[in-house]
Amino acid sequence: MGKKASPLVYQMFQHRFPATFKGFFYFLPISLALTTLLLIFIYISTTASVTKSHAQATLYLQTLPSSSSSFNIDQTSNLPVTPFADTENDNDNLFADPSRLDRLSMANQWLLGNLFGLTNGMNYTNNKEVYHDGDLFLQDYRQMNKSLKIYVYPHGKDDPFANVLLPPESDTTGNYASELMFKRALLKSHFVTKDPNEAHLFYMPFSISPMRTDPRIDVHGIPDFVKNYISNVSQKYPYWNRTGGADHFYVACHSIGKIAFDKAFVARLNVIQLVCSSTYFPSSYLPHKDASMPQVWPRQGDPPNLVTSQRKRLAFFAGAVNSPVRIALLKVWGNDTEIFAHFGRLQTPYSNQLLGSKFCIHVKGFEVNTARVADALYYGCIPIILANHYDLPFTDILNWKSFSVVVHHVDIPVMKKILQGISNEEYNMLQSNVLRVRKHFQWNVPAIDFDAFYMSMYELWKRQSVLKICVESFALNSDLNSTHFPFFTPHKSGGREEGEEGVESLIQIWVLYVLYWFPRSGFSSLGSLYNFPGRIGC
Repeated sequence: MGKKASPLVYQMFQHRFPATFKGFFYFLPISLALTTLLLIFIYISTTASVTKSHAQATLYLQTLPSSSSSFNIDQTSNLPVTPFADTENDNDNLFADPSRLDRLSMANQWLLGNLFGLTNGMNYTNNKEVYHDGDLFLQDYRQMNKSLKIYVYPHGKDDPFANVLLPPESDTTGNYASELMFKRALLKSHFVTKDPNEAHLFYMPFSISPMRTDPRIDVHGIPDFVKNYISNVSQKYPYWNRTGGADHFYVACHSIGKIAFDKAFVARLNVIQLVCSSTYFPSSYLPHKDASMPQVWPRQGDPPNLVTSQRKRLAFFAGAVNSPVRIALLKVWGNDTEIFAHFGRLQTPYSNQLLGSKFCIHVKGFEVNTARVADALYYGCIPIILANHYDLPFTDILNWKSFSVVVHHVDIPVMKKILQGISNEEYNMLQSNVLRVRKHFQWNVPAIDFDAFYMSMYELWKRQSVLKICVESFALNSDLNSTHFPFFTPHKSGGREEGEEGVESLIQIWVLYVLYWFPRSGFSSLGSLYNFPGRIGC
């Protein structure tokens, strides 16, 4: 500690405080602790009924028979007629007691988010804006487009795994095309730099989808491949070691990508994942460190635009029965005349069903993500999101309430009532916004502004976590180094006396430490409030 260090910092280290000062530091943490306990108590007491209903829904879904390739929809005849029913209490039956919806609505009014004005429930008229903050988004987008630089680790065509590391030469199609479309678009973009020193991020160009079909790797060999790749990169280049991989990213659209870092656990805590299978539930995905990318089936040409009056069907779903949620949906609505819930292959073109329906249902399958959201948007159909814990693509940019309907699994039995409760004015607003946002869920060759590629680049831009900051010499000792703070580049700043502004430097270290590690520990709210779009210089 320097000779001219701040008196407050000196007293902090020497434990010399006036009596009143000590009393203040004794009273402050106790007050904060009591206030926190009070808020937790209010939250638990006011949301007990909602938590109970969601727990019953989860219990029901977990007790449904698991799906298999030989599953027949007729097997659902042995399931209870009413999902989420509680035989001991008819009041918990959504069908037996319609007033339960009113009770849930009243309970939602007392959620802390509503108490503080953070949410507004199912009121679509208050969610007309497509973007959370359109002006801020455009400003940041222009800055990203102008300055973001990415270094791609080089690989040649003679590489033994060129099929995994290089972009495909032919057109890419299929459910998992997004990761390959991203790679092709990035390597042809102005974001790529050959100078690693000016790069904000480093791209590891291995693709999960080709790995799983390569007999040399196979699904079970993916973790070993990734572990060896990181080892080679860290030995050949200095960029990984200086940040622990915190400024590195990879892209995956197949759900098997969640096991890619099983043998590189520490790396997974730092590396940015741009993935389609973005769910809050498993520990492999950390919101605000990682980013969600839309799963899109590439299509050529301009999307169609069928007017609302020609959409005769209320809602539509078709797909395999590969999850308890889909079993519940088909059990309740499989024979309905207004909601067309179909199991297996359609007899009519898939596009015709999307064009003829007002709402198109995206239901969780093996994973929370499918291409159905992008399909619905492409054909001008309002998506219904029926996938709990889904970190929706671009959710920190787009206001999903303005162009979709998010339904919890527990609300499957009353889904028609929810949809019928949307007025014509609200529906027209939702569908109009669908046409506005669908450009963000399309891949183009070459990429164009605001399409899925550029939006994904913007998400990466927002997730830069490698910061260069100025700290005073007394605040850094031999224990405070890049091992504990991988984003620090500690050095003295010129033009200042040693020890000056010591308190501010300590606070800066603490704040940056919290903002860096909280998103990596699952506490994502702080990461969303404080996004650093670049490096903090001296």
